[in-house]
Amino acid sequence: MDLEKAKEAAKRVRLVVLDVDGVLTDGSIWTGEAGEAVKRFYARDGLGIKMLQAAGIPVAILTGRVSAQTAARAAELGICSVAQGKQFKTRAFESILAEHGCSASECAYMGDDVPDIPVLDMAGLSTAPADADPAIAAMVDWVAPKNGGNGAVRSLAEFILHAQGKWDALVKARYVQGKI
Repeated sequence: MDLEKAKEAAKRVRLVVLDVDGVLTDGSIWTGEAGEAVKRFYARDGLGIKMLQAAGIPVAILTGRVSAQTAARAAELGICSVAQGKQFKTRAFESILAEHGCSASECAYMGDDVPDIPVLDMAGLSTAPADADPAIAAMVDWVAPKNGGNGAVRSLAEFILHAQGKWDALVKARYVQGKI
């Protein structure tokens, strides 16, 4: 992992695409008596997504599973581009890029396991949570200091926004002065 190379790639990011299980969640899938799946999302990751959006960087979701909880969380965060049930992610990733008018080199992707490899290979900034599969962590441009579902996405948002020189002004305007 070359931190300077990752910072340079982060400066070019115009779109962030995220996997869900193991990235926006800790990868656990809890099942209730009636067979319903339950996922836990981390509020600070949500704030990181909102900060990216406030900086004009849209966020999209690309996941292999279909989940009502994922759709609900995406709606709550204002994420309009959600591709669920995509076991093979390459075509869906290309569609998301086209939808946002971005090239792969202008996109950051965070994934944590084998199904993410093709998209990680394509993205201009490939990233993973701290607890990603070791083979995935070894291949990406940047590894978050936090685990999936526990601040990895927030760390990514801060990394990108600091690289672009936008973080401090966003925090000040949104939460200190209340101008946004």
